[in-house]
Amino acid sequence: MCKRRSSLLAVFAAYVAAVPCFAQSYPARPVRVIIPLPPGGAMDAVTRPVAHKLSETFGHNFIVDNRPGAGGSIALETAMAAAPDGHTVVAIGATTIVYPMLYKARFDVLRDFDPVVQMTAQGYVLTVHPSVPARSVAELVKHLKAYPGKLNYASSGIGGPIHLSGELFMAATGTRIIHVPYKGMGLAYADMLAGSVELGFPTLVSSVAHLRSNRLRALAVTTPARAPSFPELPTMSEAGVAGMVVTNWYGIVAPVSTPRAIVERLNREIVAAVRAPDMAKRLLADGSEAIGSSPEEFRAVIVADRDKWARLIRERGIRGQ
Repeated sequence: MCKRRSSLLAVFAAYVAAVPCFAQSYPARPVRVIIPLPPGGAMDAVTRPVAHKLSETFGHNFIVDNRPGAGGSIALETAMAAAPDGHTVVAIGATTIVYPMLYKARFDVLRDFDPVVQMTAQGYVLTVHPSVPARSVAELVKHLKAYPGKLNYASSGIGGPIHLSGELFMAATGTRIIHVPYKGMGLAYADMLAGSVELGFPTLVSSVAHLRSNRLRALAVTTPARAPSFPELPTMSEAGVAGMVVTNWYGIVAPVSTPRAIVERLNREIVAAVRAPDMAKRLLADGSEAIGSSPEEFRAVIVADRDKWARLIRERGIRGQ
């Protein structure tokens, strides 16, 4: 019995000693960074520079692989099938959490993946076309109540944070706006700029150019505090809409059972990448904030978002199509 116990302890000690060496030798080959959206979007704009910095740090290429479609399912299922050795990771956003609540999905983010890091946080901004006679949230609410169901708001698709921001706004203000879902904000912006869709809750990142050119009018941000890139804009709470706090985020997860030492090493290097002065400055200019959380902090964000959106979906009777 004693000999068997000694053997087991020896095996365990050898494993513990090997883990740091394993992490130090990581990566052994190029790392695939899967993005569940097409090139050119906000997630892509955040993840690609991070992948480039990781390539320089580790001496192996971190290759971006865009796998859009099915609310992120294609990307997440591709990552699920990969070996949990740190050579495949996937970027996710807040939409990834909501999709399984509305559609059949084989993945569960918290069951099938290990959180690595929350890279950024970025708010949404309530925008209106200049033809809408409202220069504040209070004026907009008054106008919407005078014309219930007459105005439309655009989103990048059913179940995304932009759609759910509109639902949260209607619930908080007692107004009724018609939701018009698009397959991405690129298509939505065309109609928002033309004025055929009067309202939206786009990200600050994607709307900066349209706001600064006055082609769209911003009324308030959904973040807990004012956005540094638009300090003149009130938060929704300051504008009188209590409880209207919505923050988008982008992060990295790895297939479940990825060695903890590798998760921690990836975390350290990604935190350094997003907090580097040049990266943080660029993110701030686009209306984003560099976060660089611990894996545990990122898990807590995922859990909080899942619970909040599940409650709203249930209360508003939202269904996928």
